Amino acid sequence: MNVLIILNDPPYGTERSYNGLRLAKAVSNENSEVTIFLIADAVNGAKRGQKVPQGFYNIELMLKAVIRKGEVLACGACMDARGLTDEELIDRAQRSTMQELAERTLSADKVLVF
Repeated sequence: MNVLIILNDPPYGTERSYNGLRLAKAVSNENSEVTIFLIADAVNGAKRGQKVPQGFYNIELMLKAVIRKGEVLACGACMDARGLTDEELIDRAQRSTMQELAERTLSADKVLVF
């Protein structure tokens, strides 16, 4: 099964991205293809080198776990609006477009939005 999960919220301050990534990991463990699309403030979750308090979840590490079995795409326009460059993204996360999101949405078996 091909699952697209769209994250909208910032990586910290709410738990939507955290919960979306928990679900992504569980789905990828079921041999499904998972694509995470980061849009709006969620693009900051793909920033390399995040430092969080000990014992607190780390969105960067969670995205890296998803990338091992799937892919992470980040809205390029959203990155530009937030001053996030391609070089600042975690390894294997990719700048993407609204057109690619549209194509992925149409081809996915399931689309979940957080």
